[in-house]
Amino acid sequence: MISQIEDIWANRELLSEPQSISLIRDVINQLDRGELRVATPPVTEDGSWTVNEWVKKAILLYFVSQQMKTEEVGIFTFNDKIPLKTNFAEAKVRAVPPAVARFGSYQAPGVILMPSYVNIGAYVDERTMVDTWATVGSCAQIGKDVHLSGGVGIGGVLEPPQAAPVIIEDGAFVGSRCIVVEGAHIGKRAVLGAGVTITGSSKIIDVTGNSPVEYKGFVPANSVVIPGSYAKQFPGGEYHVPCALIIGQRKPSTDLKTSLNEALRENNVSV
Repeated sequence: MISQIEDIWANRELLSEPQSISLIRDVINQLDRGELRVATPPVTEDGSWTVNEWVKKAILLYFVSQQMKTEEVGIFTFNDKIPLKTNFAEAKVRAVPPAVARFGSYQAPGVILMPSYVNIGAYVDERTMVDTWATVGSCAQIGKDVHLSGGVGIGGVLEPPQAAPVIIEDGAFVGSRCIVVEGAHIGKRAVLGAGVTITGSSKIIDVTGNSPVEYKGFVPANSVVIPGSYAKQFPGGEYHVPCALIIGQRKPSTDLKTSLNEALRENNVSV
């Protein structure tokens, strides 16, 4: 399947062949069922995620090969190339109107979609809450027991195919109106306070020790993070630019919700 997708990617004339269209749709069907992922988690704790470029290429080819179609959903009318998911009850997913998930995205059993949006290629794992007006961009990888609070923006990425998607690992809490984009990686059980912006090049500064420790585009596991700023010299003068500050650690607990509440209270983090 990989070599066939690569062949079609290299030679778009193959899109005129029915077997090519069937193959592309098979890939999207497997994405929709969670049998394929745009990025594969590591097998061991110290491993790294693997981006499956060929799957992203299949999604892009799906866009090219699909025709525009009008779809009536209750009082709503859509005109698009990608259909919407319709099997929420069978998938044991709660979808509150007007939540929208595009076909080719995956939501595992126990996921709750408040009025929100999940784009094609995204993977949302078990028991995760996608809260009101939160968006999960194309190919984003969201772990188990994650809470994406109201208005959170999780960025998507399709091009270039080798670009890493946003990754939010198991148990993370992303506070209201946070923005996580450009392939940023949020570690397990991390807590982002309201309004934190994390990009692929964002400075994330751990200020809990005697000397600051700086990360870029990555929040370590169990970190409690709030918005911050640092002084930077420009030709026109010195100004403060945004960053994110790690101000504490989320303490382990058998009850993750209790642990989360304690982390927020101890560090005065609004969510």
